[in-house]
Amino acid sequence: MKAIAVTPGKADTVHLREVPTPHLNGHENGRGVLVKVLRVGVDGTDKEINAAEYGAAPAGDNFLILGHESLGQVEAVGPNVTELKPGDYVVATVRRPGSSIYDQIGTNDMTTDDTYYERGINLRHGFLAEYYVDDADFVVKVPQGLKHVGVLLEPTTVVEKGIAQAYEIQRRLRVWRPRKAAVMGAGTIGLLATLVLRLRGLEVTTFGLTPKPYLNSDMIEALGARYQSTRELPILEGAKKFGPFDLIFETTGASPVVFESMQALGKNGVLVLSSVTGGDRKICHMAHAEAEYPGWLERLLTHPVKGLENYSELLDKLTSAKGAIKVFCEVAPLS
Repeated sequence: MKAIAVTPGKADTVHLREVPTPHLNGHENGRGVLVKVLRVGVDGTDKEINAAEYGAAPAGDNFLILGHESLGQVEAVGPNVTELKPGDYVVATVRRPGSSIYDQIGTNDMTTDDTYYERGINLRHGFLAEYYVDDADFVVKVPQGLKHVGVLLEPTTVVEKGIAQAYEIQRRLRVWRPRKAAVMGAGTIGLLATLVLRLRGLEVTTFGLTPKPYLNSDMIEALGARYQSTRELPILEGAKKFGPFDLIFETTGASPVVFESMQALGKNGVLVLSSVTGGDRKICHMAHAEAEYPGWLERLLTHPVKGLENYSELLDKLTSAKGAIKVFCEVAPLS
């Protein structure tokens, strides 16, 4: 089968290659799931791996198949799989267990191991291929009504994890009722963070560089949130005008923004520094979003690329497409 891969440690080596088609035969414990890949989203992580900033090949291989944001359809299941059946739409999680106590209790994203295993990122092949096989424990069923936006589930879990952890931390206060939140950055993660915070009922101000109007600012305002360009109003001035903020979700990774965000927090506030690891397997916020803001999630899917063979176009759009929110590969038609 075809797959899009890189040679880890060497910059700009993304290429199309033939690899063996996976099969259920021999999968441990009869819990294997064979999935036909339909869509795979790409993001800054894929760009950085292609730039040889990080990433390693699985043992025995000198290449790494990219792609950690997937949507697929089940083709076959092992004899001990009861929760999935052929025809189901599914998304696979990214992090795989290591040896720490957190891995052993199923919270792989909290691992304390120095070596971590993530599909399409480090030591495990990703999903930019025609098929994959995985254990049913790491495969999440997507309702039929969400299949058109299912490829957004993985980045949504990044947001949900950060916000859920913020609320969990604040349980120590016994009473914490956040009312105002800020999101730093208006890219894909920033948009999803704005969505999830609005679904929780918070007043949200999302800061970005680009002056409005443009697609991202329009989408933020469609949620009933506020968009503010930092070129027109700096973060600290924005905090005086619209804050103080009980919760700030930072998505840019820029040190100056992080330090200004610290100063923009209200008393007993929480600053979330987002990471690339996703959270749990819940899809409730996506379902809630489709009910509350019909069609909003699908507007994030701005730049499709048809076919694995067009990998150069995929990377080109990821790095240079104007107005891109989510670039994704249409590996196979979404029936």
